Amino acid sequence: MTRVDFYVLADVDDIARQRFTCRLAGKAFAAGKRVHVRAPEQAVEAIDALLWDYPPDRFLPHARLTPDTPPTAPIVLAAESAEPVHRELLINLAPDIPDFLAGFERVSEIVLAGERADGRAKYRRYRERGYPLFHHELDDWE
Repeated sequence: MTRVDFYVLADVDDIARQRFTCRLAGKAFAAGKRVHVRAPEQAVEAIDALLWDYPPDRFLPHARLTPDTPPTAPIVLAAESAEPVHRELLINLAPDIPDFLAGFERVSEIVLAGERADGRAKYRRYRERGYPLFHHELDDWE
């Protein structure tokens, strides 16, 4: 069954969520996992730019999802409505839980300090669906 990890950042700005997404994607890539980042279009653009040099002095191979994106692409950035090309790690930055969740090995939800109520509501929805949930409070992750 899909494991769902909630990462609660002490940060309050969306750029912290985007940087943490890059770090999480980098760790998964280093472990040989493929990553699907699901986000609003504006966040997809920002993460696309960050993956070129964040963390500093490191490029993470990635592609924006198109009809030609191969299922072997290591990190795929996609708008909320796009279907994934693989089912390893989903980093869900969208406000909802996607219908295509089943079959992913892992899902990561990143919650900012000011969004705890929304994060709790999402946590309850996952729990109601029976997913194993894990909670991580991160104060100093950079």
